[in-house]
Amino acid sequence: MLAAFCLPAILAVAGLLWGVPSVALAVDAAERLIEIQALYQRAAVESMQAGDAGDPHLKWTAKREAAPEDEERAAQAVQTIRQAVEKYKDYRVALNKGYRPFLPNVPQPYYHFTKKLNRFKAPLTFDLAQPTSILYRKADRDYELIGVLYTMSKETGEQELDAIVPLSAAQWHAHVNVCVPPKGMTDWARFGVKGSITAETECSKAGGWFLPQLFGWMLPVYPFKETPEEIWGR
Repeated sequence: MLAAFCLPAILAVAGLLWGVPSVALAVDAAERLIEIQALYQRAAVESMQAGDAGDPHLKWTAKREAAPEDEERAAQAVQTIRQAVEKYKDYRVALNKGYRPFLPNVPQPYYHFTKKLNRFKAPLTFDLAQPTSILYRKADRDYELIGVLYTMSKETGEQELDAIVPLSAAQWHAHVNVCVPPKGMTDWARFGVKGSITAETECSKAGGWFLPQLFGWMLPVYPFKETPEEIWGR
């Protein structure tokens, strides 16, 4: 994960500039970054499951009326995605292209093979052929390709998202009103992207860190499904 990769550098700089006490602060900051990264991954996993429109932790782009060209635009997007990810039916190709599985030894309904560079590039040069994550289902000792996940920054407006894929066909979503648990706590019934805490005041009382929005917009796509509703996951 990103935070783990940065930890040696954080420690080295802290030790040189501020001495041992600040090394402890750097370690604490790095640990928090790791926790946030783990929370992001939990959100990504939750993104693969049908969300309730009334879920206080989810925000959706507005469903638009279809413009005359929307059906063709959506079909072209699906064709682009299919052609781009066909090769990833062999998960080893994904590994060779820099996609890395998150917690491959932990049972999950879907396994995310993520290429962090694509996540950072998306807001600058979005490309349907370069998804942030490739989604697999575990099949015996192998992986079965089921879809992809795209991400965009939380500052992205709905007009920009509609330019990528018509919002009459697809709805992006974001995880909101998230209370990050106090250090070392894993009470996911109260905290996180499915927790009961949804307000900043309640989060503060519980000793947590409130995030109005956790990272950016997400769009799961299942390009090899049959119907538009199945393809766009809504």
